Amino acid sequence: MLRSHAEQRWLTREVVPVLRQLQTPGGVPDEQLGAALAYLEVTWLEAARLAGETDAACADLDDAATSASASPLEDATETLPSKARSYHAAVRTLREAVARNVAALIAAPGHVSAVACEPEHSDGTPAPRVGWCESSGSLG
Repeated sequence: MLRSHAEQRWLTREVVPVLRQLQTPGGVPDEQLGAALAYLEVTWLEAARLAGETDAACADLDDAATSASASPLEDATETLPSKARSYHAAVRTLREAVARNVAALIAAPGHVSAVACEPEHSDGTPAPRVGWCESSGSLG
């Protein structure tokens, strides 16, 4: 649960505020846009590292719960793992939503719509999106 909490805090305190600034028209002056995007990339790399640690900890918890399932204390010990899995699922949902927005900002060849954070070319047609690659924990 601590890994999930650390990832959630990083996303909400470091990545999301930068996203909001970049998505808000005039939120970042044009001369600082490059630096803001670079900072977003660095904070996102750290988020990807934390995501890997969170997923590994959840897998370890699942393995431990599976091996302990034959224990007579199964009901008493299942409460914490189930809460941890629920929290991890919520953090994964947040991670995926943030990933879509980060990918749109980092990969957008044109500008980004402040309303939906959809990448657009200068003529308004949608640009290709880059998705989150869960297997490698990076943008792909």
